[in-house]
Amino acid sequence: MADEKPSAEGHDTAAGGDKWDIRLVLPDDGIPWYKKRHLLLLNIFMVIPYLSSTTNGYDGSMMNGLQSQNQWQTFFGYPTGTRLGSLGNGVIFGQILAFPIAPWLADNTGRRFPIFSGSALLVVGAALQCASTNYAMFLASRMLIGFGGLIAVESSPMLVTELAYPTHRPVLVGYYNNLWYLGAILAAWITYGTYFMGQNNNWSWRIPSLLQGFFPLLQVLFIYFLPESPRYLVQKDRNDEARKILVKYHAGGDEDSALVAFEMKEIIVQIETAKAASSTGYLEFIKTRGNLHRLFIIIIVPCMMQLSGNGLTSYYLHIILDSIGLTSDPQQLRINGGLMIFNFAVSVAMASLMEIAGRRRLFLFSTIGMLISYIIWTILSAINQERNFTDGSLGTGVVAMIFLYQFFYNSGLNGPSWVYVTEVLPTHLRAKGTNIMQIAGTCALVFNGYANPVAMAAITWKYYIVYICVIAVEIVFVYFWFPETKGRTLEEVALIFDGEGALGDQELLQEKETGHAEV
Repeated sequence: MADEKPSAEGHDTAAGGDKWDIRLVLPDDGIPWYKKRHLLLLNIFMVIPYLSSTTNGYDGSMMNGLQSQNQWQTFFGYPTGTRLGSLGNGVIFGQILAFPIAPWLADNTGRRFPIFSGSALLVVGAALQCASTNYAMFLASRMLIGFGGLIAVESSPMLVTELAYPTHRPVLVGYYNNLWYLGAILAAWITYGTYFMGQNNNWSWRIPSLLQGFFPLLQVLFIYFLPESPRYLVQKDRNDEARKILVKYHAGGDEDSALVAFEMKEIIVQIETAKAASSTGYLEFIKTRGNLHRLFIIIIVPCMMQLSGNGLTSYYLHIILDSIGLTSDPQQLRINGGLMIFNFAVSVAMASLMEIAGRRRLFLFSTIGMLISYIIWTILSAINQERNFTDGSLGTGVVAMIFLYQFFYNSGLNGPSWVYVTEVLPTHLRAKGTNIMQIAGTCALVFNGYANPVAMAAITWKYYIVYICVIAVEIVFVYFWFPETKGRTLEEVALIFDGEGALGDQELLQEKETGHAEV
């Protein structure tokens, strides 16, 4: 990350050239950001909302690991089909119940309180999950985890997006979803380690279940060390508070900072223009051509994140490995753990390149690569089954294709997705748009939870053909309907969808200049 100069692409034509060019007000003192105390502290604080993603990653990997533990299988009666799907979807059921609540909390209480309250519920859910005495109690605890998790997850990337230093925002938001893999790595190796506690020791699955509450507990304790979103404060006409936050964390206490003056002006004008031209309800998404385009993107992106075949490796890796003859519990746990480490390394590296490559190029690179690797994966699986799994090299080849597929998935559908969605949404619609994204993603997860285990059990490798077709359609969507957004501030992205009027006309700008001088 660099705090001096963002990419120049897209700025020359933005709102009439220099009028909204943030490059003109960025400090050019030659000091790297990590030597500036205010930026270092701000970026360190971002770890707190990141932990919402870490908890999500822990959940998926933990369920993979528990399914490979004979202790867990024995205790819950070897669940299969829809019974297994219900456990995988228990979190989803809880999320569905939270959908009406999460955006209301974000819009009316700020971005921090939902993270606090959702994380507190997650801690309780993890304790109940650990203490489960039967299938029903385990399912209920997972529903509570899903309910609290969605409330925390919806506000977390919004807080990072709206609080981050302008030139750091794309990378910081990109890292948000990458931290999913930190939780996945820990869960994979914790379940691997507890597996060896003994065949009759139920703490082998209770310990990983309890530890799911560790990261939410950290969020409960530390979320209020992070300031509130200045864009939320402006939306609530608390401009004075918003400016103080920007002065402290973006300008290092410089009350006369040209950057802060620019940011406040841009935020105020964009929000006031949006308020004058529209409402903040869900129907706003179908009232203009620009908002319809946004609606398309925020529905398609989460579907791509969940329906590109990754649901198989996230929650049902053990079924894939069983299908190619790799049935040993420790072997499956090691592959799961190694895959999570690989995913984390790739996703962090690719997120760091986001401002160089751009969002659209990474989406195309990702989807095309996934298609190629899935085709090879399918062919190897088919041949392996025809030979009754006697050729070990074919099984190794499938595992290699799983790793290659994950490389491409993490290149474009992990970090860039959250960056892209939060960028295309204006402040007044960001909470509701994020909720729509979560609803679309949840629908896809419900499909994964029930269809994947049933289809894999019934038709094994032939099921992969469905995802080959889905990924091919995704490539078409990205090519024709995903505009590039790199090099623009949050407010400038609105120009792509709404045209020149998105940031207000000169008269409105002059009106707000006076108001800004007083905030």
